[in-house]
Parts: sequence; C-alpha cells; structure tokens
Amino acid sequence: MVAAVVLLGWNGKSPCNNMMAFMMVVWFSISYPLLVVNAAASYAPTGPLLMRLYNKRSCVAVAHGDMRWKPVFARTSSSPQNPSSNGSLLVKDHKPFPGKSEADVVVIGSGIGGLCCAGLLARYQQDVLVLESHDVPGGAAHSFDIKGYKFDSGPSLFSGFQSRGPQANPLAQVLDALGESVPCVNYDSWMVYVPEGEFLSRIGPTEFYKDLESYAGPNAMQEWKKLLDAILPLSSAAMALPPLSIRGDFGVLSTAAARYAPSLLKSFLQMGPQGALGATKLLRPFSEIVDSLELKDPFIRNWVDLLAFLLAGVKSNGILSAEMIYMFAEWYKPGCSLEYPLHGTGAVVDALVRGLQKFGGRLSLRSHVEEIVVENNRATGVKLRSGQFIRAKKAVISNASMWDTSNLLPKEVLPKSYLDKINTTPQCESFMHLHLGFDAECIQKDLGIHHIVVNDWSRGVDADQNVVLISVPSVLSPDLAPPGKHLLHAYTPGTEPFELWEGLDRRSSEYKQLKAERSEVMWRAVERALGPGFSREKCEVKLVGTPLTHKRFLRRNRGTYGPAIEAGKNTFPGHSTPISQLYCCGDSTFPGIGVPAVAASGAIVANSLVSVSQHSQLLDAIGI
Repeated sequence: MVAAVVLLGWNGKSPCNNMMAFMMVVWFSISYPLLVVNAAASYAPTGPLLMRLYNKRSCVAVAHGDMRWKPVFARTSSSPQNPSSNGSLLVKDHKPFPGKSEADVVVIGSGIGGLCCAGLLARYQQDVLVLESHDVPGGAAHSFDIKGYKFDSGPSLFSGFQSRGPQANPLAQVLDALGESVPCVNYDSWMVYVPEGEFLSRIGPTEFYKDLESYAGPNAMQEWKKLLDAILPLSSAAMALPPLSIRGDFGVLSTAAARYAPSLLKSFLQMGPQGALGATKLLRPFSEIVDSLELKDPFIRNWVDLLAFLLAGVKSNGILSAEMIYMFAEWYKPGCSLEYPLHGTGAVVDALVRGLQKFGGRLSLRSHVEEIVVENNRATGVKLRSGQFIRAKKAVISNASMWDTSNLLPKEVLPKSYLDKINTTPQCESFMHLHLGFDAECIQKDLGIHHIVVNDWSRGVDADQNVVLISVPSVLSPDLAPPGKHLLHAYTPGTEPFELWEGLDRRSSEYKQLKAERSEVMWRAVERALGPGFSREKCEVKLVGTPLTHKRFLRRNRGTYGPAIEAGKNTFPGHSTPISQLYCCGDSTFPGIGVPAVAASGAIVANSLVSVSQHSQLLDAIGI
C-alpha cells in the first residue's frame, strides 16, 4: 500500500509545491509495488528476499554444529567470519557486547528496511549500529536451517528486479550502492488451483488469454484485453525517477525533481492526454478503474481481487491503482519474467550485511532494545534489556512496527493525537505457516516453484482458511535441501485471526489441537499441488507456525502482517515522529508493505539524514 501524499508525516507538512508533489506522488505510487506475497516470518530466526544482479556471488553454507550465534561488530571483532546461507555471520567467541557503546545512528531491527537504511548510512560514512533482538538478521523476511533444509519464511514470489531501467527496484539500487549482488534464476509461471479448475498461469501479454478461454470464456477474454489496454499505458511513467533519488526534505527538489526533470516530463508527455487523465486515478482504489470500464465477468473480477490481495493484503477496493498497474506491467508486458534468488532469500540478507560491514557499519545480534531514551524531547539513544545504554549522537531509527515502536517510548513524551492515530490504525491479520522437508523421489519431475489455491470465490480472497500459497524453492535452488530432497513453505497470507489464538499457552493441549485444526487447510492444499506421490506421514521435517509464533519471534504486535490501510481512506505515515532525532522505516511507513516498499523507506530515511551534496555524489557514483 502506498501513501497518497509524498514525504508527508502525520503533521501534514511537505517540502514540495502542489505540482511537484503530484508528479512525485504519481511516480512513487507506480514505482514502489509490493511484489506479491510477502508473508512475514514464522518460527526460527534467519534471512530473507530476492534479487537479480550482475556479478554472481555464491554464499557459503555454514552448519550450526555446536557453535552459537553472537553479536558481530565489523570494527572490533577479529573472529573468523563466514557468510551463511541464512543471512548471518557465524563466530565462535562469546564476548559480551563488544565495541563502543555509541554511534552516530542507532537502528533498531535488522529487517530489510533497517538493513537498507543502515547500509546506505554506512556508505555515507556515518557511524551506524544495528541492534537486532534475535540471533540472526533478516526480520520478518528471515530464513532458517533445520536438518539441512534451508527454509524461507517470508517473501517467496517475486517479479523481475533491475537496479535501473523501466522497472528499477529500490532494493536493487541499495545493493548497487553497497557494491553487492545476488544471483537469481528466472522462471515464467505458477500453478493456480481455483474452483473453475487448475492451470499453469504464465506471465506475459498473451499466455493468460489461453487460460481465460479455457476456464472463463470469450467474454472474460474481451474484458481482460479491455483492462490491459486501459492501464498498461499508464506504466510508462513508472521509473521517471530512480527510487534512490528520493529524500524527505526540501533537498528532494535537487536530488530528484531538478536532476530528473527531463525524464519526468518526457514520461508524462509519452502518456498523452488520455494517459495523463488516467494518471489522476492512480491514487484511487483500483476497483474504481474496474468499475469505470464496466467489467462484469465474475472470473475477471475475482482474479483482480486475488492479484490485489497477493500484492497488498487487501482486495481491489482497497489497493491503490498505481500498485496494481505496476504489477500488471511486471507480469503482462512483453519480455517480463519472475526471479528467485539462488541459495534462498537469505542470500539477500547476506548481501545487505556484507555491504553494511564493508563500509564500517556494525550489527549486534541478541541485543534486545527495551526502551528508546528521550531527553528534552530528543531521542538520545536506547536502553538494552541487559540495562546497557547505547548513545545515538545523531538519530535513532526504528525498523519496528508503529505499535511496537510506540511501546518502546515513554508514554508521556508522545502527543495524544499521535498515539491515538497509532492505536486506531487497523491491522492486517496474521498467518498460519507450514514448513516441510521430504523426499523428492515420488514427486513429479516438472514440479513448479509456486502454487496458489483458492477454495471458494464466494467467501472472498481475504476470508480466513480460503487462500493458501505454496512455495517449493528447491525446484530452482536445489542446494536449499539435502540431495534428493525438497523443501516447501505453505501459508495463509495474512488472513489468520489473532483472536483465535490470543491468551493460549503454547505448551497446552488446546494450543496443539488448534494448530492441527487450523493447519489442515494447508496440508490439503499441499497434497493437491504435489499429487499422490506426496505423503505427509513421510515428511522428515514438519513445522507449523501460528500467529503466536509471529508475535513471539518477530516482536510483531498481535503477529500482524502490518497496517491495513486502504486506498482512498487513509495514507501510510511518513518517517519522522514528534520526537526529535527519532525516525521510522519499514512497513508501517510510506510507501508501505512489501520488499520494494520497505527498502525504499529505509533509503528515504538514510538519504534524509545526509547532505544534498552527499546524496547527489552517491547517485553520481552508481550512475543513476
């Protein structure tokens, strides 16, 4: 979900005049998609995401053995360090919190937003320290290793990524700035199981018409063509501005508006009068475009709702048109492809951590922040659970959710209006997860990586227990599982009510029984996708995660996916807070939920804390 006002906090202030704000809103809205199905995490801690890069680098898998994870400080630790496939660094010694207990900037949380922000700040020659509560980095996009199976627990379905060009991605640009890359493997399809039947859905401009002809009929084909003809021209302005050029102050007029004015103007001219008129709808719910085109075919409307829900956790009446248009351009234009990172999504976290430490940044694991210290309405540092105080000379940046960040602050320092805004922001529901490791011998050889199951259109794609997503990444990256094995991650995408689980003792028989009952829908979906050669009884690894798992391991309030902010009704907050020197990044801030969005939020905060000159020099250095 994307904010409707560029660079605005809840105080309503903006550095841009109305015309520039409008143009940047249009660009922002198109440019920061939430690339489909970013399930937050589940149980064990460890790495996250995706990417396509240029210099191929492999990650070395490090077995846990009887070593343990510990904080790592690039400037102070002389212990041997090996990148691991689950996005962390393994060291043998167990010294207490090493290094100096202060930094220019302290970042709370090592999710994608926090690592992008910290890495760029280190690149800007700031002394930055990332404090992570868990024993590995990655946040809600972590991965983990059990019995030689390296599971993803967060993002699993990604579109093609580039750091520049018509579909430039914020995360790719951050990695470019850090001199890091992650090799990926390309593919072009995913299996779909809907009440009408099952089919292999291929991306691209023509393939989906064949599916529509088989399962929906000629009227659906005509309406689909009508929809694509109306919205694809609007995507021409998608990358008029590189995401890395944006900052949250008046300096944006130099780093973005003036620097890229010719390309920005050209993109609007290319859209023509009709496209420019259509651009006014980009900040409205996508359902309004569907309604204006008088699309009535049930399959088309259900399919659009499904795509919207996979993208942002809301149906088409709650998602910005800009997000959907970007996704359509990614999936239904010529030459498009999907990508999955070799060695799993943890390889992306590895790359971000390497980039952070390469430029002198520090990452401290098992460093749980108990409180943000505020003196004279200014954030001056944090207090750890151990009681140690870490001073922040310039800023504290929270990568936690809005609800969890507010809980770290003394209540008396926050204005009532700010607290009320947080407390009344609706939340997405949580997740059920199923992680499996099993023998590949009896499984079909042409098994695809992704499968989506919809049980009943009439209940709505946002109904609990109705949609299941399945990822089998070992199909594309065999090193994620032992030889001859597959690993699988199935989940219900942000539809599991926390209320069902609230107050349960995780050791109780009631909890175990509820886990069995609520996971059955995932087991049935897996059996349908994998066919008769699969046996749940023969799985070597069986792990079920619940909303309480989310809450416990991710420090996520109520185990939530994130804010349920609907287009046309509200906007994501900006990155500043009522507390001086306290900033926020991640999925509770603009542009919203999703890998590209949180990467962009971290970049915006980092850029805003340095001079326009430094920011411009970085853009020059990476050639954008």
